[in-house]
Amino acid sequence: MQEQGSTVVIVGAGHAGGNAAAMLRQYGFEGRVVLVGEEPVPPYHRPPLSKAYLKGESDVERLWLKPRQFYEDQRIELKLGVAAQSLDRASRTLTLADGAALQYDKLILATGSTPRALSVPGHDLAGVVALRSLADADVLRERVKPGEKLVVIGAGYIGLEAAAAARQLGHEVTVLEAAPRVLGRVTGETVSSFYENEHRAQGVDLRLNAKIEALVGENGKLTGVQLAGGEIVPATLVLIGIGIAPNVALAEAAGIVCANGVQVDDDARTSDADVFAIGDCASRPLSHYGRTGRLESVHNAVEQAKLAASAIVGKPRPACDAPWFWSDQYDLKLQTVGLHEGYDETVVRGDPAARRFAVYYLRNGALLAVDAVASMPDFLCGKKLVGSGKTLDVAALRDPATDIGKFAAATLA
Repeated sequence: MQEQGSTVVIVGAGHAGGNAAAMLRQYGFEGRVVLVGEEPVPPYHRPPLSKAYLKGESDVERLWLKPRQFYEDQRIELKLGVAAQSLDRASRTLTLADGAALQYDKLILATGSTPRALSVPGHDLAGVVALRSLADADVLRERVKPGEKLVVIGAGYIGLEAAAAARQLGHEVTVLEAAPRVLGRVTGETVSSFYENEHRAQGVDLRLNAKIEALVGENGKLTGVQLAGGEIVPATLVLIGIGIAPNVALAEAAGIVCANGVQVDDDARTSDADVFAIGDCASRPLSHYGRTGRLESVHNAVEQAKLAASAIVGKPRPACDAPWFWSDQYDLKLQTVGLHEGYDETVVRGDPAARRFAVYYLRNGALLAVDAVASMPDFLCGKKLVGSGKTLDVAALRDPATDIGKFAAATLA
């Protein structure tokens, strides 16, 4: 167990870092806790940035993970608006951009990720934005006004959520996706097709297989997006949503092992026993799938915060759930449990035309993942069965008369 007079420094005041600080106190750690954040605000919820907050349905106070008083009451020191500059593992010293040096006994890297940039001519024109931080959301919320022509580049979660929010506000929206379907990295063809149809029905000009040659403008100001073949899609505002890259520079410079993220073990510990990594920046064992990988989700941030805090205070390792995610677009909630890669069979329950259905992804009869659209029972079934290793009665799963709750219970019996 970590000595009670020791210091834990957490780099990154996002969802993972904020939860790690809170969990250390919840698990009984009495030493010093320092939370370093590059943004000038305390930890906050990111998912609403592309949904309720963007639409003006939620104010900033509702974004905070914890009230400011919580950090004072729990003796969590906040060092906000300052970046971590370098890490000296030999002396266990973290140096900040303002010159301050923090000594630590244990360090938690929760450095998050950075939106991938679009590397085409004109990418630096005024009116080209990303959506990752509260500051980004404030810029976008201010700019999405009547008369703006919004083009979203990338049809992943962020891009489609922002497109839906803008359409609900009554704005003209075009979505350009280089791949042949939307949400291609995170779901299968049935769900992709459903969301393509939904966005078009809502008035989005959605274009697949769209190859972008340049962003064009006049006097440094964006006017359009040029596609292969020469067509220019008019745009006064472009949102780039083509994925994120883990922030590993601090770890790499310090000689910590990295590969598509900071490599960690089941306790979120890096190749340095005194350094942990959690959240978007970490590549972790995916115990339900027998491999390692990064998970970009709130659930992962919270789960790894618990793992690191438990290891530091000497508590038993908490059980890990199958990964889960969600996305709100229009009045629809997509809830996903598990990772669908490698499936050899799908079962669709419900009716996509009725806007309430689920897709089950199986391999050799075992459940890998479930995508549930407006169907909580199927999502809950997935949470119980994904990763269980149980062979499912596929005929019963396909039968619309099957009670999915009883099906899950019988499978696990």
